[in-house]
Amino acid sequence: MNHHTIPAELELKPLEPGVCSNGEWAAQGEELLSTDPTTSKELARVVGATPEDTLRVIQGAQSAFESWKKLPAPRRGEYVRLIGEELRRYKKPLGKLVSLECGKILSEGEGEVQEMIDIADFAVGLSRTIGGATLPSERPEHRMFEQWHPLGPVGVITAFNFPVAVWSWNALVAAICGDTVIWKPSEKTPLSAVAVQKICNKVLEPEGFSGVFNLCAGGRETGEQIAVDERLPLISATGSCRMGREVGTAVAARMGRSLLELGGNNAVIVLDDADLDLALRAVLFGSLGTAGQRCTTTRRVLAQKNVFGELSRKLADAYGSAVVGDPLDPQTLVGPLIDEEAVGTFLRAVATARDSGAEILSGGKAGEGPGSFVEPTLIRAERGTEIVQEETFAPILYLIEVDGLDEAISIQNSVSQGLSSAIFTDSLRSAERFLCATGSDCGIANVNIGTSGAEIGGAFGGEKETGGGREAGSDSWKAYMRRQTCTINYGTELPLAQGVRFDID
Repeated sequence: MNHHTIPAELELKPLEPGVCSNGEWAAQGEELLSTDPTTSKELARVVGATPEDTLRVIQGAQSAFESWKKLPAPRRGEYVRLIGEELRRYKKPLGKLVSLECGKILSEGEGEVQEMIDIADFAVGLSRTIGGATLPSERPEHRMFEQWHPLGPVGVITAFNFPVAVWSWNALVAAICGDTVIWKPSEKTPLSAVAVQKICNKVLEPEGFSGVFNLCAGGRETGEQIAVDERLPLISATGSCRMGREVGTAVAARMGRSLLELGGNNAVIVLDDADLDLALRAVLFGSLGTAGQRCTTTRRVLAQKNVFGELSRKLADAYGSAVVGDPLDPQTLVGPLIDEEAVGTFLRAVATARDSGAEILSGGKAGEGPGSFVEPTLIRAERGTEIVQEETFAPILYLIEVDGLDEAISIQNSVSQGLSSAIFTDSLRSAERFLCATGSDCGIANVNIGTSGAEIGGAFGGEKETGGGREAGSDSWKAYMRRQTCTINYGTELPLAQGVRFDID
């Protein structure tokens, strides 16, 4: 029996409409092929949106916003809680579908659904705590304060490598803020999005709020149409730096807001006093998790001279023994890349590194037979190697020897992205220097843990070409609301601020 089949519990058909507006499923565009990257076989097809379909979805989300925003935030949180409960029920089948469609190992697929559940729990608590500050007024008998209002329909554009979790970071928080959501998933993983939309509909349709979450699957044109529509005050987009520039430019041209989560070229610094076993485990997950297809993937290791040789040998041994294969097999650590195009990108990067004089310590080849498999690849490179400056979405790790912390920080910060970073050291002084203003320039900086696997309680995002956006925890909810400063005069006089006098006889 072929275990690479869509879980029956999700009730997905071989041909699914990929457009859902106010609970109504209808699409008339081109079909999007959902392919299993492990077998290269078709899982299902999803009918994408036409421009008219996209327009209908935007109009529906705008209409639904008018009623949803009037609901008290704790009531909105209760509906998000119910969605979280449904996600708990469907954790295993939905996690398997994620693994089937994007190729990550099963524990990561289920972990992605758990991340959605965690965000739902976080959002429920947030629905009773969001609020503004009371501020001291310089004028007597005046009260000044801030309050936050729902922003409007929000567009969420997601990438293939986290086909459902990143949607939840945005959508569930936006929902408790009073916003409605239009989801444009990656055209490479549309089936997972359809499954999640059905779960949301199951909760909200009986309550009359089916238009809160809406789905608009499609290709590049669909994303472009969503980005330029003035009725969407915020576009949250996850993807490549190239895509982010295009989305950011389109949204800025109409004076909208964009929340961008883009590429990463993340480094781990390993100093002489580091716990090498701890560093080794962190680098292995950081570089090989999701087959190197995370924005937080460890792509560079900057190791001090006295530990470079030993760490290189241990990494080479581990890379050579890492099990590559079926992501549904519990023994597998590295599944396939998303498609053959990604395999081609991997092979070109390895060839470029080799041509530049870098040394291939392990791997470097594509797999044989069906599926988009490649070997985990370890490369010794020099600081100036050009390919090291680029983010290759694949399990390629570059090892660079450094003299000390100053050189390591300089190399780490020399790339154009600024998402995640880490240092392994037992020196409090070195750790604090790494975390200070002249240390890591990334949005995430870790000590003695790796670059990948952020918790949802902290704000997630990065600087420079990573886009500057923040999602998930902390005060990221503010991105989905509009701030209003209010002043109440409860006296009988009208004093002006800054001591200005404007007396009229």
